Amino acid sequence: MLTKFESKSARVKGLSFHSKRPWILASLHSGIIQLWDYRMKTLIDKFDEHDGPVRGIHFHNAQPLFVSGGDDYKIKVWNYKTRKCLFTLLGHLDYIRTTFFHHEYPWIISASDDQTIRIWNWQSRQCVCVMTGHNHYVMCAQFHPTDDLVVSASLDQTVRVWDISGLRKKNVYSSPDTIQSQIQRTTGTPDLFGQADAIVKHVLEGHDRGVNWATFHPTLPLIVTAADDRVVKLWRMNENKAWEVDTCRGHYNNVSCVIFHARQDLILSNGEDKSIRVWDMTKRVAINTFRRENDRFWILTIHPTLNLFAAGHDNGMIVFKLERERPVYAVVGNLVYYVKEKYLRRLEITTSKDVPLMQLRSGPRAPYYSMSYNPAENAILLTTRVPAQPDTSIYDLYTIPKDAGESASAAQNPDAPEGRRSSGLNAVWVARNRFAVLDKNHVILIKNNKNEITKKIQLANCDEIFYAGTGLLLIRENDHISLYDAQQKRSLATVRIGKAKYAIWSNDMNYLSLLAKHQLVICNRKLEQLCIIQENVPVKSGAWDDSGVFIYTTSNHIKYALVNGDHGIIRTLDLPIYITKIKGNSVFCLDREVRTRLLNIDPTEYKFKLALINRKYDEVLHMVRTAKLVGQSIIAYLQKKGYPEVALHFVKDEKTRFGLALECGNIDV
Repeated sequence: MLTKFESKSARVKGLSFHSKRPWILASLHSGIIQLWDYRMKTLIDKFDEHDGPVRGIHFHNAQPLFVSGGDDYKIKVWNYKTRKCLFTLLGHLDYIRTTFFHHEYPWIISASDDQTIRIWNWQSRQCVCVMTGHNHYVMCAQFHPTDDLVVSASLDQTVRVWDISGLRKKNVYSSPDTIQSQIQRTTGTPDLFGQADAIVKHVLEGHDRGVNWATFHPTLPLIVTAADDRVVKLWRMNENKAWEVDTCRGHYNNVSCVIFHARQDLILSNGEDKSIRVWDMTKRVAINTFRRENDRFWILTIHPTLNLFAAGHDNGMIVFKLERERPVYAVVGNLVYYVKEKYLRRLEITTSKDVPLMQLRSGPRAPYYSMSYNPAENAILLTTRVPAQPDTSIYDLYTIPKDAGESASAAQNPDAPEGRRSSGLNAVWVARNRFAVLDKNHVILIKNNKNEITKKIQLANCDEIFYAGTGLLLIRENDHISLYDAQQKRSLATVRIGKAKYAIWSNDMNYLSLLAKHQLVICNRKLEQLCIIQENVPVKSGAWDDSGVFIYTTSNHIKYALVNGDHGIIRTLDLPIYITKIKGNSVFCLDREVRTRLLNIDPTEYKFKLALINRKYDEVLHMVRTAKLVGQSIIAYLQKKGYPEVALHFVKDEKTRFGLALECGNIDV
């Protein structure tokens, strides 16, 4: 589990992700609703109008609205732009447990301890339907993501599926509107023998205690439920009936909440046994358990579009991912090798030709961690790391078939080359026919192409290795990186950087950029530090362009860094990307869905600064005259670097010109 953000607060009873922005709402037992930016890790706003705990919370998927329901029997609809509560819906006679917007119609569904479920129209601000039938508190009620169905869970130990197509036909205007129905709608006379608003379609019985949560699968006819009998149950339904498929056992206290994973066959549940559990939906077995010391979990939610989850507990909440989403790739010249859906693929940057090369054999349930390519032997090393279980980490050695990518049949070849597999945390090439493996005991093994050990290097604190050219390795120990000669078994140079995650060499191998989570260090071939740049959001990836500028990405920007330490923003990003190659004004990259993308950037600013550093003044003056470089920052930059005469070209303002002219000692200007 990769924790992206943690908040400390009173007990969190409800959570909702915003569909577009990096925001999450948390409703607290203290009556406050918090709005957090989980990317910047800051509290944006808080809303405090409910008396007592707020259990229901939900963002609207299109409007700037959210809905909340509390123990004060009130449902409130808020506009987060104006930061005001727009109106309050009254009608429930006891605590409100959940509130959800409909994905399409202007409806809100609420579940309450008064044993009813209500559907409200938030445009007319009226209650349009009261669903009765449960004979204990209704803990949860949700709309189906596409159909006219509702699922509800109650402490009466049942789960009910309701058909609300009658309600839709009465309330949602459809085009062939008869006079009769218009009269009926305006006069409000009931349709005596018409369809009821909501009919109970299925009653699911099987839990031995009260049911706390029930939810539909996003695409399949499945329901998952969580209850006080400490189990999670999976149900299937069709038009006529619903039946229990299986039970997931493992929690040893009440299960509070459960959800389906949108993209994988997984179920996530959490509960009062202070754990979050991940279940395989097909085998119905627990794959993973994440425990907290002393906080019971109450709520679990999934992001509508991203691979993000959030869980609320006694002392706050956590936003987390189950696994890394970083695509694995290796770049050689104009070729990018990358893995997508069990295939090794090759992208030629010059021609944009993208072909599958071969199918890879399946490994442990974890994404690939790293890739190292050997152009001499046309071979790759792929490592797989299972988080928190270093003993199960493995690497695969494959030789890419000669005709791969030339014909369509080669990629579909069922008897794809059998890779050699061994255990190891990481594997990188050190020569044409040698590679280094870091094993779980932190010993570096040098192996040949037949996967036979030729040499062992004992290093006490080594916890990561990186590529460094022929015969050499970069070795990470504690808070520094060393350049290590694998032949002579000695360290040649070191540089200090805390927990570097990636090492990126320039095309001529003269510069090295080391990326840590919030830091970037650029050094030369001898590992002499040239500059260090701090970031407050995670650094994701980077590549060197041909002129010696390092272009890198953070979670929300593409930035540049020059070897003298100057750096700045090139453009903003909505979602993280991973740079593979820079060519002129084009950035080639992969996104988290492993789609190859090309982004255009404006290199004027860093090219201008580069020309100044390299003292190419004719280039500088050419750019001054032609490029659209304006702004205080460039003038301040030129002044700071001691080029007031260049700055004069940019300035129209008399006062500033006079100051700059004095600095040049050229008052005639």
